[in-house]
Formats: sequence, structure tokens, C-alpha cells
Amino acid sequence: MVLDDMGTPLTSTRAPRRVVSLVPSLTEVVAVTAPELLVGATKYCTHPADLDVARVGGSKYPSVDEILALRPDLVLANAEENRREDAQALRAAGVNVWVTFPRTVAGALDSLGRMFDALRVPRPAWLAEARRVWAAPPATSRGRHVTVVWRRPWVTVGPDTFASDMLRLLGWVNVFTDPGQRYPRPTLAEIRALQPDLVVLPDEPYAFRADDGPESFPGVPCALVSGRHLTWYGPSLVEARAILERQLSSAAAA
Repeated sequence: MVLDDMGTPLTSTRAPRRVVSLVPSLTEVVAVTAPELLVGATKYCTHPADLDVARVGGSKYPSVDEILALRPDLVLANAEENRREDAQALRAAGVNVWVTFPRTVAGALDSLGRMFDALRVPRPAWLAEARRVWAAPPATSRGRHVTVVWRRPWVTVGPDTFASDMLRLLGWVNVFTDPGQRYPRPTLAEIRALQPDLVVLPDEPYAFRADDGPESFPGVPCALVSGRHLTWYGPSLVEARAILERQLSSAAAA
């Protein structure tokens, strides 16, 4: 019996043949590995760029009716990105829902392995390569970081999160350490008072840009990075370590 990240087993013993993904990173996973299975995704599923499947709304507010109209035998969701009530509605309609909730890089790789087992799809070469890339020991300490994912209000990445673990492996220590606050909401003054060595600004969920974000942290190096490399778990993990290491080191040295 294969269990998802929440400990829920699939109720069907048949191999899935029609999959809808409500998670951009998992959409890319299936589209790259077993594209014949994917029949639907959200409007935020942007990779691969040529993805041609039915769109079922957003991650937070997908159309359950549109999902059901696609006759999926498996829907992929995430405990943070998607709403529990939508998963419950789909299950009530007889659809299996596979929920992920990785909080470390190693946990994400294990989660993907179980998902491929649930899909009855051989584990792809890119998964083994990503595991090899991230099996390298953590980099030497580079300093303390604050990673901001939203403004108005400010929302940061706390411990016990995938992004925080990824940055740990790159040598950066999170200034937020309370395990009970996975996404702290400090004021700007409180962030500045922590005196981080680096502020990391991904382009999702808030699209930070060179002219929208860094000006709030005068005197502190800011690294503008791709959210796909920092928060997605999938094929992007193969290249993410080298890309992020280069971007963070360059920003810190500027």
C-alpha cells in the first residue's frame, strides 16, 4: 500500500490513466515524466511552456466541477497550496486525491518517489540525478538570510519548510527559528532589526523585481531568484543547486 504525505492511501488498485494536477511543480513532474497521463492543470502551471491541457482554475480556488468533468482517476494536490475542502469534495465524488507536503529536500525526493509508485510510473532518471545533486554535504556557512515571499503584509519563510531546508544546504541560516511559525509575518522594522546578511526575494508567489522589493532593505544584499528553483520540487531540482548557489553568492558579494 502506497501512502501520500498525509498518510492517506489510494482507494483504487488500478493504475491511474487520467491525472489532474493542482500544483505547478507536480504538473511539471508529470508532464516531463508521463505526459500521456496529464489531462488537466491550474492556470498557474507554467512549465513546460508548451503544456496543452485543460485548465481548471487556480490552485486555491479550482473548479471542482471542471475537474470532475475531466473524469480523473487521480488528482495531485499539496497540503499548503490547495484547500482541504476541495480535496474532500473530490474524494466525496469518488476521485482519489494524492496530497504532498514536503518540508525538506530529502523529504521532497522521497515524496516524489512514492508518487511515481502511486502513478505506476518507473522512477525517472532525473529523480536519481536530483538526489545525487542534493546528497552533497551542506555548504560552509555563508551567513544569515531572510527569505520574503509576500509584501503588504510581509510574509517570510520560517523553519520546517522546503525552501528553508534548501537554503540550509546552500550554507544559509534562517534568521527565523521558531518551529511553530512556518511563515512568520514580521513588520518591515522587525525584519531590518534582525540584521540579515542576505534577503532572498523569489518571483513567486509575490513577483519581486529589481524595482519592487530590494528598496525596502537598504544596505542589505538582496538576491532575486526564481521561485521555481527555490520552492518547486521536480525536474528543476537537478539544476537548482548550482543556479541558486551562484545567484546567492553573487548577491552577497555585491
